[in-house]
Amino acid sequence: MSDQSDQENFERGREMDEKTEEKQHEKMDEKTWEEKHRSDPLSRIIWAGILIWAGAVLLANNLGILGGVPLLGGMSAWSLAFAGAGVIILVEVLIRLVVPEYSGPIIGSLIVALILLGIGLDDVVGWSIIWPAIVIGFGVVILFRALFRKG
Repeated sequence: MSDQSDQENFERGREMDEKTEEKQHEKMDEKTWEEKHRSDPLSRIIWAGILIWAGAVLLANNLGILGGVPLLGGMSAWSLAFAGAGVIILVEVLIRLVVPEYSGPIIGSLIVALILLGIGLDDVVGWSIIWPAIVIGFGVVILFRALFRKG
């Protein structure tokens, strides 16, 4: 009887050890994620820039300032905000490609930037021009990655 009881206690202890170990791994993963985002000021700067840009464009539109600008080619305020956000994210991608301190994953940012640019420029050029430009953009990024790859 005591052998069975000892075996049960051993099993419970092993299950608790596994749970404790799993919790420790989760904490380490969370800490690593936090540290990654805390040490990446570029993303925060880019998102702040996007919000400032969008707010400035919408405010200028509400004040009637954008109506007299002939360079916009008939773009609405929202199209201008989307296109500007796409350009800002493209700048982030270029910084991540060229500056080693800020290197990191760029494919997701590139896709978001090209989609935002496509939405913004749809009023001006249409998708028949935007899609080939997106393909060219991907080619340029691949070229930059090949030229500026570390090691």
